[in-house]
Amino acid sequence: MAETFKAILVSRDEEKKQSLARVEMSPDELMEGDTLVRVSHSTLNYKDALAVTGKGPVIRRWPMIPGIDLAGEVVSCESGAFAPGEPVVLNGWGLGETHYGAYAGMARVKADWLIRRPQSLSASETMAIGTAGYTAMLAVMALERHQITAERGAIVVTGASGGVGSVAIALLARLGYEVIAATGRPQEADYLKDLGAAEIIARQELAEPGKPLGKERWAGGIDAVGSVTLANVLAQTQYGGAVAACGLAGGMDLPTTVAPFILRGVSLLGIDSVMAPKAIREEAWARLARDLDRDKLKAMTSTIGFEDIETAAADLLANKIRGRTVIAIDG
Repeated sequence: MAETFKAILVSRDEEKKQSLARVEMSPDELMEGDTLVRVSHSTLNYKDALAVTGKGPVIRRWPMIPGIDLAGEVVSCESGAFAPGEPVVLNGWGLGETHYGAYAGMARVKADWLIRRPQSLSASETMAIGTAGYTAMLAVMALERHQITAERGAIVVTGASGGVGSVAIALLARLGYEVIAATGRPQEADYLKDLGAAEIIARQELAEPGKPLGKERWAGGIDAVGSVTLANVLAQTQYGGAVAACGLAGGMDLPTTVAPFILRGVSLLGIDSVMAPKAIREEAWARLARDLDRDKLKAMTSTIGFEDIETAAADLLANKIRGRTVIAIDG
């Protein structure tokens, strides 16, 4: 009898009403790819929560197994790029959107999408980092390439208690930056300070429409919110500073002016984690293995089982979850 595994399958009917089912599948039912991976862990990102709940148009092929991140071991690889048993990590590449994703015991993917798991990180730790943490690292790297050093001044991090924000704060603090954390959850102030934030500001300070140019408050920023918040971050960035934009929790629009760009020379740095080239992925993961404080990673992480995914997805969208959530697929 062929091996079977559990999976979450999201479908929708002719009226576009979404439904979710837990099913048993076999490897033969998976999508195309040259590499079969046994999945041990995944995680819950904002995009995953939208896909599971149907609150956002994340899924573009139906039916779909959600989950944009996985950690596991190679079962077989037709190209020979990976050996059986080799530990691997996958982030993005349409996983959980157009290609069957990580909320299943197995995944068939392209070898080019995979990277070897850094030796110093466990499978669970890589998923505690996940796309959110990997995106935070890409944002830090972008600021560094733009020569936004710790000596230039503070860095503001929006959506601070979320996944991207939590990892960004821990990374920046470890690298010697002064971090200003913007959050809508004042009760998380101690948590954010423990991660390394030097100052906490209320989300509301950045959430209301502001002036085209404001007081210069920070040398740069990492923004996971978008919309008015990003506009205000740009307007208050110092001359020659830069802001890395990597999210849209507050909206896809950007109601700003050219003033920060042409009067202060501010740069807006776009961060894409889904299609980033392999060399950049490998550099980001090597940096995460080196620069991320494991105790801080542990402090921001909770672990749930396969059966808890739906509840956790709803809680994340309701702003009830802080930090990172690991899913033990094989637990």
